[in-house]
Amino acid sequence: MLKKGFLLFISVISWSFAQAQDPQYSQFYAAPLYLNPAFAGSAMSPRVNFNHRNQWPSLSANFVTSSISADMYFDKFKSGVGILLTTDRQFTNLTTTDIGAVYSYHLKISDNLTAKLGVQGSYVTRGINFADYTFGDQINTYLSTGTYPRISTDQILQGGNNVTPQLKYWDFSTGALVYSEQFWVGASLHHINQPSQSFNDKDARLPVKIGVQAGYRIPLADYMIGNNLGDAIEREKSITPVIHYKRQGASDQLDVGAYLTYSPLVLGAWYRGIPLKTYTKNDVSIISHDAAVFLIGYRQDNFSIGYSYDATISRLGSTGGAHELSLSYTFSDWIEPRKAPRSRKGELKCPKF
Repeated sequence: MLKKGFLLFISVISWSFAQAQDPQYSQFYAAPLYLNPAFAGSAMSPRVNFNHRNQWPSLSANFVTSSISADMYFDKFKSGVGILLTTDRQFTNLTTTDIGAVYSYHLKISDNLTAKLGVQGSYVTRGINFADYTFGDQINTYLSTGTYPRISTDQILQGGNNVTPQLKYWDFSTGALVYSEQFWVGASLHHINQPSQSFNDKDARLPVKIGVQAGYRIPLADYMIGNNLGDAIEREKSITPVIHYKRQGASDQLDVGAYLTYSPLVLGAWYRGIPLKTYTKNDVSIISHDAAVFLIGYRQDNFSIGYSYDATISRLGSTGGAHELSLSYTFSDWIEPRKAPRSRKGELKCPKF
């Protein structure tokens, strides 16, 4: 009976994870390669990013995601390359590790307009920690001897009953960006080969995730014309409205908000949800709200650090929200040594968080 129940559990989570959305970052522009492969090389210099997100820490079924990426641009080949490592823990025992290589091609459309096309190939391992479960042979041993064995010999742990404790598969994505000094528009397709995530012989294909990103940077007066304050003229002062929409399977999500940059500080606020969309539960229509997100960041020359908090506004209840930390460093001096690098020719001017 226990074994049948466990196999049913494996089938259910295999189906549910295939319907669920990927892990998400609130500071999506602080994880550029994760957002869209076309962002590879967009800083026009070597760049390293680190992100860590703890979502719903007050719940036992929480999500913890970390990623580190590195990318750079090769002007001779008009190409950007990068590598992205992501680890994700869902609940207490399901872990996913994804390591991907990213390539983008840089196409100059005009003096003020640039396009980038990107592709990504990833190798993914996904596993369950069976140490968190109790198997029938452990219970039988305890009932007959009074001693509880720490290790089970159940055949499921050796891959029996068509259950594997670890999956390995390839995952492919692509994306495109068009941008200028003032705006950018991007689109991405992740999981275009729809790999199976089933831990048994059930079909649990990962749906394609469609993403659309856009923003418009509005410089403030001092940044445009100066104010006789010397170095202050080079400090960015801008407001940047942004939008990010994504859809995966039957689920979709919209982030809309704005960043206020008054260098070296960056403040951000946005709403996550689709207020015009409702779903029905127990004959009650519920508006598709998710979270209100607030960010504070600090940027100094090549270094950026940011913290954001997601305040849950859905009916999920007391979740503890989500805490997210991002770090970024751009090695401008490797390409063109200078005392205080402020801007790189051709750099995408989207927010760093």
